Amino acid sequence: MRRIVGILLLVAVLVGVGQWYLAGQASDYIAAEPRLSLSQALGGELAGFARADRPRVFRFPDDHGPHPAYRTEWWYYTGNLKSAAGRHFGFQLTFFRTALKAPTDRVGRTSAWGTQDVYMAHFALSDVAAQRFHAFQRLSRAALGLAGASAAPFRVWLEDWSVTGEMAAERPVSMQLSAEEQDVALDLRLRSEKPIVLHGRNGLSQKGAAAGQASYYYSLTRLRSDGVIRLGAEEFQVQGLSWMDREWSTSVLSEALQGWDWFAIQLTDGQELIVYQIRQQSGDIHPLSSGTLVAADGTSQALTSADFQIEVLRTWRSPADGTVYPAKWRLRIPGEAIELTITPYMADQEMHTLIRYWEGAVRAQGTAQGRSLAGDGYVELTGYGEKKAGSAVFGRMS
Repeated sequence: MRRIVGILLLVAVLVGVGQWYLAGQASDYIAAEPRLSLSQALGGELAGFARADRPRVFRFPDDHGPHPAYRTEWWYYTGNLKSAAGRHFGFQLTFFRTALKAPTDRVGRTSAWGTQDVYMAHFALSDVAAQRFHAFQRLSRAALGLAGASAAPFRVWLEDWSVTGEMAAERPVSMQLSAEEQDVALDLRLRSEKPIVLHGRNGLSQKGAAAGQASYYYSLTRLRSDGVIRLGAEEFQVQGLSWMDREWSTSVLSEALQGWDWFAIQLTDGQELIVYQIRQQSGDIHPLSSGTLVAADGTSQALTSADFQIEVLRTWRSPADGTVYPAKWRLRIPGEAIELTITPYMADQEMHTLIRYWEGAVRAQGTAQGRSLAGDGYVELTGYGEKKAGSAVFGRMS
């Protein structure tokens, strides 16, 4: 899920005239129209691309790198960090690859500017003490070293925004995240404390009833993190936990899709929880909504839509266009005796990018098996405020 893939038609136009950037501080900035809906975001022909239509054998470290046989993929990092003085920050750094042509249609290009792929990246920072949300977007072609991805050595980049890593067969040893835009910068080292978690059926995450309406999906759910955040002239040494989502697919979802609510929570008892509910235009929750509960020892169990309940307790209205988002939730997993109240650290963490969506840092408080616990995490909300979201997805679902 995390995660908004597509944008093929618009991106194809953008890269046709060279390298483009779209950037802005979401707290000050409203994206220029026209704004894309989810239904507009996915275009083009699917023929010639591989499909996520059956379980596969994952191979690491190779699968940390790109999968050019599929149309879309992303590397998604979020986390909650604190300075020594207790100042709280949330961050998002995400890289998306979109293929312009199927592998069967690709031909050799003599121009150094020629490319088969477009990359997009989002960088956001939530400064809780200042109640300030900074968000930026970049677009570029995979040519002239401007953007790309590789497995050995592991690297994903869009100009000077990057993730690099030392990878082993079973799990990454460490990763370095780096991004800077205007007067906001992030430089973090991440170290995995748990094995890779495969979602769905051995990593095949089904999002629709038809064959191929799925993705290959895994996560690193507990990444010990430390580094530096810079805001203007201020610099903060920070520590905390991050989360990595990794997904690739070639997919068109049902026309009945409206959007989704995605939750990733790291709990103080050593557990992690990911759940998402797919919202349909009818107002119903799709029965293929699902999740994963990761135990303190790294073992995991799949959750179906029948295993959890999400209740909206409060809403927030965007000052940009009046869109109403959920802004507080009660999450229950009755079979595990887990009940959590989830609250955003800041109300306004709305991403003003090619597709408008809300993604932000949250805190959780509640009980598990009668014991009190707390946690931090991230929530992504898409498809709100749109008359028709349709068959496309951008972010953690495709």
